[in-house]
Amino acid sequence: MIQVENLYKNYGKIKAVQNLSLVIHPGEIYGFLGPNGAGKTTTIKILTGLLLPTSGKVKVGGFDIVHESKYAKQITSLIPDRPYVYEKLTPIEYLNFLSGIYQLNRHDSQNISLKYLDLFGLMRWKDELIEGFSHGMKQKVVMAGALLTQPKILIIDEPMVGLDPQSAKLVKEIFNQLAKQGLTILLSTHTLDIVEDLCARIGIIRSGELIAEGSLSELRTRAKNSNGNLEEIFLQFTGETDIQKKLEYLNNQTSNINV
Repeated sequence: MIQVENLYKNYGKIKAVQNLSLVIHPGEIYGFLGPNGAGKTTTIKILTGLLLPTSGKVKVGGFDIVHESKYAKQITSLIPDRPYVYEKLTPIEYLNFLSGIYQLNRHDSQNISLKYLDLFGLMRWKDELIEGFSHGMKQKVVMAGALLTQPKILIIDEPMVGLDPQSAKLVKEIFNQLAKQGLTILLSTHTLDIVEDLCARIGIIRSGELIAEGSLSELRTRAKNSNGNLEEIFLQFTGETDIQKKLEYLNNQTSNINV
């Protein structure tokens, strides 16, 4: 459902993404991991048609993201790390606005809107202005809007930011259920236990390149760490295993300061 082949994205002399290739299958939840500045956000922007690649091929739902961008965007939804919403609207007004933009059937979309507002626990506030909502409530409004169009592909960047534990558990269950129904999900997050819970396969990117890919079991085998959790495996692949040495160095430096 998502096909990336030899993708490059350059900003002048800086290679944000280089020689990236991956395939994400229908109904799969794919974890997309990497340290800050690794190229995750750039890749997400290309997949959603917000950036053009420097070179390479990207197909979303069988549509070329450059030459058939309109059709690719029609079947794709993005949940960004920050909830961008029109805060002078109420949740139901916001969803009605999206329904109009996507030219959805008014009656059907109204029923779907109410279903998702109820599912995310927002029915009490459906007629309240979004500007008074907490970050987590705004995030749930964005999620309802992303699912309103009934996409075939869902791209998610840090979905749990601002959510309380109960809401986070609900969101994970929703993603699992949607994947079972055939929705393709790319999930980018620094919250690694979510990836362990949800993702069948994981791709780790560093300096714009895919350096490891597979199930957690396969990554453990590659890392020669049969009992390691995802955090340990991730740190091994991204070269951050010297954190303890850095902390010891910091402790030594601070201990030498005369107070």
